[in-house]
Amino acid sequence: MTEEKRKKEKQYVFYISAAVSLFIVLAGALDGKAFAQQTTALLNFVSKNFAWVYLVFMLVFVIFCVWLAFSRFGSIRLGPDDSKPEHSALSWFAMLFCAGMGVGLVFWGISEPLSHYASPAAGITPGSEEAAEFAIRSCFMHWGIHPWAAYGVIGIGLAYFQFRKNRPGLISCLFEPMLGEKGVKGPVGKAIDIFSVIVTVAGVAASLGMGALQICGGLNYLYDLPNSTTVWLVVIVIICSIYLLSAVSGLNKGMKLLSNLNLCLAAIFLAVSFLLGPSTGILEILTTGVGDYVSHFVTDSLGLAPFGDNSWILDWRVFYWAWWISWAPFVGIFIARISKGRTIKEFIMGVIVVPSIASIIWFSVFGGVALNAANAFPLDKLREIAAVPETALFVILNEYPLGTLLSITAIILLLTFFITSGDSATFVLGMLTSDGATNPPNRKKIAWGILQAAIAYVLLITGGIKSLQVASIVAAFPFAFIMVLVCMNLIKELKKEGKQ
Repeated sequence: MTEEKRKKEKQYVFYISAAVSLFIVLAGALDGKAFAQQTTALLNFVSKNFAWVYLVFMLVFVIFCVWLAFSRFGSIRLGPDDSKPEHSALSWFAMLFCAGMGVGLVFWGISEPLSHYASPAAGITPGSEEAAEFAIRSCFMHWGIHPWAAYGVIGIGLAYFQFRKNRPGLISCLFEPMLGEKGVKGPVGKAIDIFSVIVTVAGVAASLGMGALQICGGLNYLYDLPNSTTVWLVVIVIICSIYLLSAVSGLNKGMKLLSNLNLCLAAIFLAVSFLLGPSTGILEILTTGVGDYVSHFVTDSLGLAPFGDNSWILDWRVFYWAWWISWAPFVGIFIARISKGRTIKEFIMGVIVVPSIASIIWFSVFGGVALNAANAFPLDKLREIAAVPETALFVILNEYPLGTLLSITAIILLLTFFITSGDSATFVLGMLTSDGATNPPNRKKIAWGILQAAIAYVLLITGGIKSLQVASIVAAFPFAFIMVLVCMNLIKELKKEGKQ
């Protein structure tokens, strides 16, 4: 094969995935109503018939990661035996946390506990003490160990193959034990990589759109700035420019600096909210909530109502599990890239345990802030507030002293989370479409950065963000099976190493 032909083959994933992504966006933009109906119908079919698949697989990923960490393979280093981590523990955690959750924590921190409190699962009285406990436990479940385990499955596999086996940073390379080197480089391998890119683009674009909505919603609520398409465009262009500048400057400059700044801002926002909120109540929520989360872990992981109403489980738990799976290729690739030199056990503890604890603390604080302020509103009003998550945060913070200052801080935090999410996604998409290069060319990072921003804006003005979110979740169903195969391939390869 000539060098020119090799270069052309490397571009296939980029051109095909970009074309398919644009086609999906155009379908949503040109006929948003039909696109929404089709994707929602498909989601309903998958959820109702295969909800158990999401529940079982997500628990399997948790069990797999725990087993791997404490098995004989836990001491294996992700790289040569003498390799050392490239980033300090704080910078490493900051980057993986900002990529893995980012905007979502601010977006759902207030509205989700309010929603579970005002409209809990069947059999729980809305607005009751039981509903409050259920709300906190559910938030811990949705943002705790399970999502990070899903990220960990892809991340540990990629880091192992990339840095210890010297393979490209591509999802397809995880299938080498099953497909062989030839199969990975063939049509099947390319199809896996293209699918991973499309899932990533859909998930990230939807999240960026939601982040822009909340920033503009906050500016409208605080300063009566028009929540219009023009303001959306200005916000997206400014943020896109910043994250492109950061992505082009590389991991060790812009991305690390922004992630560290983001972590500091989040810590300040959390601390001030704790001090101004019901501090004692928040500590009680944290203590009781953790006990509740642990004691219900298995039943909540596998909980369905085969003889009753499954609507809450389908709308929330299954939706979340599918959403996290759809984000697994993006976050997994990014955290693999920044984890060279760590042991498998260190990777799993850092990627799953530490961020889960941070998420639990976050929802303890903002769940406490939300539920304490809930007493000032009737249930119907609470449901209205929770139904508009882009402004729920600002409505609730307004009930507290220095609420305006907190809201301004929240907008700044949203901006920095927005930037770091776009930044890391741009980097990952560049890797995926550059044959797994650890430092993808700037032209591809710029192309994906602009394309993501354009997709988010087009979907915002056509009302298609929800449709794209649903579409990415539907795509998560086949990707869940890919992740199970990743676990099997990783075990197979690790066993070979153990025999050497």
